[in-house]
Amino acid sequence: MKGYDTMRQYIIDAFTDKIFSGNPAAVCITENFPSDDLMVNIAKENNLSETAFVQKTEHGYNLRWFTPAGEINFCGHATLASAFAVSEFIDKGINEILFHTQSGDFPVKIKHKEIEMNLPAYSFSEIPVTDEMQEAIGVKPVQAFIKRDMMLVLENEEQVRNLNPDSDKIKLLDGLCLCVTAQGKNYDCVSRVFAPKISINEDPVTGSSHCMIIPYWAEKLGKNNINAYQASERGGEIYGCLQGDRVIISGKAVLFGTADIMVDMI
Repeated sequence: MKGYDTMRQYIIDAFTDKIFSGNPAAVCITENFPSDDLMVNIAKENNLSETAFVQKTEHGYNLRWFTPAGEINFCGHATLASAFAVSEFIDKGINEILFHTQSGDFPVKIKHKEIEMNLPAYSFSEIPVTDEMQEAIGVKPVQAFIKRDMMLVLENEEQVRNLNPDSDKIKLLDGLCLCVTAQGKNYDCVSRVFAPKISINEDPVTGSSHCMIIPYWAEKLGKNNINAYQASERGGEIYGCLQGDRVIISGKAVLFGTADIMVDMI
């Protein structure tokens, strides 16, 4: 007879305070990380943009992120969701968490249900605007930048909101994700993020990409505090502050559901 270990999983909507909005992430709490193959299969089964795996250590928590296509080196909304899970269910009432990740240590503070993440700012480079960029998104960008992701700056908010990009052509561009952004009317900036290379045609709310978006608009607008809105179908608000080579990104989260994953021991 087969034996099973159980692993508790939380489904959490990040960058929102109400369910069915923001960006959903699965957070799995484990004493020891499963095999990489099993973590990928769990991410595929969840079929969310991110599944996070959290392991408690003597000095904080180890954190890894998986898309249905495999492991990635950084995810903001799943970090926020992981902090919510730890503070609400694993170490209830904790107000400071240190996540150890392959991209470095991420200190997190919880302040009256607001989760404040201290993340690395991207140091990006400007690149020429090309016909391929215009063909991929349907409008000509004003500027283009590259780091892990590609960021295209558009003329106005309406262009960002009305985009109907070609996922196949986005796959041909450089960068893991494609961010498009413009100055906002009710927010400092608006954005959308597309990641068909990792099986995410459009990400609802993307914390990691704002480690590029917020530094750009902080310099452009001459202010360190940026109120951002990601204009996906679900939508979400991101509050960011540029502090040197770090970005403080804040948001809320809400629990959608819990489950026990039955992990085959054999």
